Amino acid sequence: MQRKKTCCAKGNANDMFKTLKSDLQAVLKRDPAAKSIWEIMLCYPGFRAVRMHRRANFFYRHNRHLLARMTSEWCRFTTGIDIHPGATIGERLFIDHGVGVVIGETAVIGDDVTIFQGATLGGTGKDTGKRHPTVGDHVTISAGAKVLGPVTVGSHAKIGAGAVVLKDVPPFSTVVGVPGHVVRLYGCKVPCERVGMCDDGNCECSETDDCVRRKEGLTGEAGVDLDQTDLPDPVEQQLEQLKQRLDALEALLNDKNRA
Repeated sequence: MQRKKTCCAKGNANDMFKTLKSDLQAVLKRDPAAKSIWEIMLCYPGFRAVRMHRRANFFYRHNRHLLARMTSEWCRFTTGIDIHPGATIGERLFIDHGVGVVIGETAVIGDDVTIFQGATLGGTGKDTGKRHPTVGDHVTISAGAKVLGPVTVGSHAKIGAGAVVLKDVPPFSTVVGVPGHVVRLYGCKVPCERVGMCDDGNCECSETDDCVRRKEGLTGEAGVDLDQTDLPDPVEQQLEQLKQRLDALEALLNDKNRA
C-alpha cells in the first residue's frame, strides 16, 4: 500500500493550516469529552503528539535527523507517546489518551485512523528494511493492541483490545486474541459460509446496520467506526461449538440405545 507523504512535505502554509483544522475536527467528532478547540490544543496529548510528529517528520525527510529525533524525544517526554520521526502518518489521526503508544520508523498509517492507549505499531526484531506495519484508512486499534512486523492492516479493520497481530489483516474485519485472528469479516461472524456475499443479497446482515459493507467507499469521519463492544469472544465460540458437538453425540447415543 503506497501512501502519500504527510502534509508538511508541501511546505504550504494553507495546507498546514488545513491539516491542523482537520486534526482538531477529528478529535471533536470522535471524543464526546472534547468541549472546545482550545481544550484540545492545550490539554490533549494525542493531538499534540500528532502535531509534533508532523514537524519531526519534516526534519527527518530533509536529512535533519538529529533535530527530528530531538523533537520526537521531546514529544515522548511531554506526552508519553513515542512516534519515530520516520513514520508516515495520514490525515486526521486521533490518538485517544495515548500514554504508551509506540509507532515505529517504517510504519505507515492511513487517513482517519484511531489509536487508543498502550497500542504498538512495532517490529519483531528479525526484519530489515520495512520492519513495521502498514495501516489502511478508517482503522481502529484498541487499547493495548500490538501490531508487529511488516504486516498490512486493511481499511475499515478493527483490532480488539490486547490483541497481538502478526499476520496481514483483511479489510472490513475484526481481530481479537493472542495471537490475533479474524472473528468478524464484513460484519459476519467467522466462520460463515456467506461472508462477502453482501452484494448478492445472500448474507443475512446485508439489509441491516450490522453490514459493514455499507461503509465501503465512505470518506472522512463518515467511515470511522469506534464500536469496541461488539467483539465476539473466541473462547466462548469454541465452547459453544464443543457444546453443540456433545449435544449431537449424546443424541446419537440415545438413538442407538433406543434402537
